[in-house]
Amino acid sequence: MRRGKGCLTRRQFIKGSLILLAAPGSMIPSSGAHSAGMDQAKVPDPGISELAISEGRDPFATTVSSIEGLGGMSVFVNRGDSVLLKPNIGWDRRVEQGANTHPEVVRAVGEMCLEAGAGRVVILDRPCNDARRTYRTSGIQDMVKNLSDRRISLDFVRENRFLKTDIPRGVVIKKWPLYEEALKADVIINIPVAKHHNISRLTLGMKNLMGLMGGNRGLFHSGIGQKLADLTSVINPGLTVLDATRIMLRNGPTGGRLEDVKILNRVAASSDPVATDAYGATLFGVAPGDLSFVTAAYKMGLGEMDLEKIHIIKS
Repeated sequence: MRRGKGCLTRRQFIKGSLILLAAPGSMIPSSGAHSAGMDQAKVPDPGISELAISEGRDPFATTVSSIEGLGGMSVFVNRGDSVLLKPNIGWDRRVEQGANTHPEVVRAVGEMCLEAGAGRVVILDRPCNDARRTYRTSGIQDMVKNLSDRRISLDFVRENRFLKTDIPRGVVIKKWPLYEEALKADVIINIPVAKHHNISRLTLGMKNLMGLMGGNRGLFHSGIGQKLADLTSVINPGLTVLDATRIMLRNGPTGGRLEDVKILNRVAASSDPVATDAYGATLFGVAPGDLSFVTAAYKMGLGEMDLEKIHIIKS
């Protein structure tokens, strides 16, 4: 089933309805909690969010390992699904400058989607710099071009494809134009890069979803915490994969100086967008509660921000 303007897919509607019934500290069970091959003695309580963290020098293999920690991509993608991948491709910067998501992290997610049976996989962002430059300089365009499977494609966002969309749970934002491809996708996988931001303090998963927005995004910067939580409530990614292979410590979101980038060689994945951002905050020595969008999303019941209540799987 596809969703039209302002409507949710059946899967997203059911998921959103369940979250509405859950208190902030009592999250809905993750479907990966009882995946085959997990040590049964370590299976968490079904009400606990899961976060898988993998570390290694190969971004592709590290990404695969993190998603396998949650039970594999088939937990999130069904056969025939239309999948939207939303990396950060916002800036005319090279991979080593840390402003955009690493192409190998994106490739790993895309290929895992195809292995799970996805019918098509679309990669896109609404860049801040010129899209032709950002897609090329970031390495994303060449990565897609070199793939043999044409079910993975790169979409250059067109301004006439943003649709005014209701945000039923929005506290501050009740309507906003969102990209048509995001409204039609069966599954949205958010693939942010972890970096400093001069307004929101950090760019992580929820901030990365702004690349699916039309209109004047500058209006989001005032009271950004609640607005990002409102946006997350309607886009509701099925999976967030946080690229922390290298993180930008200063001068974000554009960066440019290699001395502002720290190599961590980590990738984290979770179906809980709040848990992912809470963990991402700690990579910068920031307490999750000090990020306004994390606390706002937690209060809306969108996920868990207390890392002690999150089942962390390391590989």
